[in-house]
Amino acid sequence: MPIMNIEIIKADKPFEEDVRINALLNKIRSGGVISAPEETLQVSEDIASAVKEIIDDVQARGDEAIIDWTKRIDKVELSREQIRIAPEEIQQAYDKADEDFLTIIRQSAENIRAYQQEILISSPAPLKRDGKELSVKYAPINRIGVYVPGGKAAYPSTVLMSVIPAQVAGVEQIALASPPMSNACVNPMVLATAAELGIGEIYTGAAVAVLAAMAFGTDIIREVDMIVGPGNAYVAQAKRQLFGKVGIDSIAGPSEILIIADETACAEIIAADMLAQVEHDPGVAILITTSENLAREVEKALEVQVQDLPRKEAIKSALRKYSAIIIVPDIEAACELTDKFAPEHLEIITADAEALQSKVRNAGAIFIGPHSAVSMGDYYAGPSHVLPTAGAARFASPLSCNTFLKATSVIRYEAEGFLEEADDVINFARCEGLDAHARAVEIRKQIAHKSNGENRNK
Repeated sequence: MPIMNIEIIKADKPFEEDVRINALLNKIRSGGVISAPEETLQVSEDIASAVKEIIDDVQARGDEAIIDWTKRIDKVELSREQIRIAPEEIQQAYDKADEDFLTIIRQSAENIRAYQQEILISSPAPLKRDGKELSVKYAPINRIGVYVPGGKAAYPSTVLMSVIPAQVAGVEQIALASPPMSNACVNPMVLATAAELGIGEIYTGAAVAVLAAMAFGTDIIREVDMIVGPGNAYVAQAKRQLFGKVGIDSIAGPSEILIIADETACAEIIAADMLAQVEHDPGVAILITTSENLAREVEKALEVQVQDLPRKEAIKSALRKYSAIIIVPDIEAACELTDKFAPEHLEIITADAEALQSKVRNAGAIFIGPHSAVSMGDYYAGPSHVLPTAGAARFASPLSCNTFLKATSVIRYEAEGFLEEADDVINFARCEGLDAHARAVEIRKQIAHKSNGENRNK
């Protein structure tokens, strides 16, 4: 009996009738995988009500609430002066940063910026016809807050993947927030990366409290228009509750990988990529394959490779609880099932991977071929690694420069076009029982006819 005991499922269509697949889908989509920190908040067993209590407290008491909740949750004594990281601390972190680290950061930033500039949308030419002109203009959001997770690890990559798209979009004001270390400062790699990108407005404190402060504003933290960035279950719930007061990018869940593979794939590569995602603790790793031999080889490779990983116990747990190897009858069935999972990361490692990717509709990012590791996208390739999770790729897109653009419709009628359509609009409004709407057009119609008559008399 394998010590990890990852579930192996032999599945046939219709997949809707497979109890095991449905149970896995429901667990992922319901947020059942999302874990709370081991140190509970001692506020409520329910995350939603715990988050609401913090948000309400920050609204009522501002910066003092940030200080209190930081002491309670992060066990860090924070003064008012320490909520905003001092410029000299940011500069010091940059000056002390390892030069090799900065070199990697700069190249990654160049890759990300080039990609984002390439995909930045622009306003099309106006649509002109019959006396009317219709167009759209795009403008960047004025001020955003970027949350960078901390705790178990530092994530300078999230700084790059969130800040650079906003800069390419033209966002003028970008504020960062990240949990404090024991010395009440933010991780120096995060600070150095922010400094490299020219970001000098950085805050620290308990995650939910700082997010609430960004949404509502305090004496120290000025409110933003949008909050982006991943985090744990409390961060996700805070973004859910703050949405409407501010915009958000998404409500992120655990990291996911789904791999479509056939008999040509390398079991060692697949196992390594599955382990890389569940290393996030928790995470989701699913292999869908047409080859039962490959399924067994991957199972064995997982057993071997996990032994050398520092977080192996947590990884084993995630593989048992939230992952699976699914054997399907053919590649078409693999694509159909993949669309149901709508994974954050999709790898396609098959004999005809390039052609296969066109058959999949739902995925946050697709990695084609054996050399396209998700890790390359996590750090270096260019597209943002902030991606839809928990099945949200059915309707949501990755974070990009276009996330930070808002569209405004522009409508211009000349008299000719107005008169051509006025009666239809009047009748339409009356069908809906909105007489004032109809009258707003009727008055214009009368004035337009009168003006035209006067012009003819002249």
